[in-house]
Amino acid sequence: MSTSEPAWFKSTYSGGDGDSCVEVATCPDTVRVRDSKVEEGPQLTLSPAAWTGFVAYAVQR
Repeated sequence: MSTSEPAWFKSTYSGGDGDSCVEVATCPDTVRVRDSKVEEGPQLTLSPAAWTGFVAYAVQR
């Protein structure tokens, strides 16, 4: 098991002003989501299937 920090990346839809940035990290069995302004704060952890469903839903909105 690796203890290294996952590689986080910002959503391409996050604004350049830094006010609404969401970061995502994909891991083998999970997808993690966090607020980029609070890196040590809480993270939402989803299964890959749940993430896929969320993204499909969000694209329609």
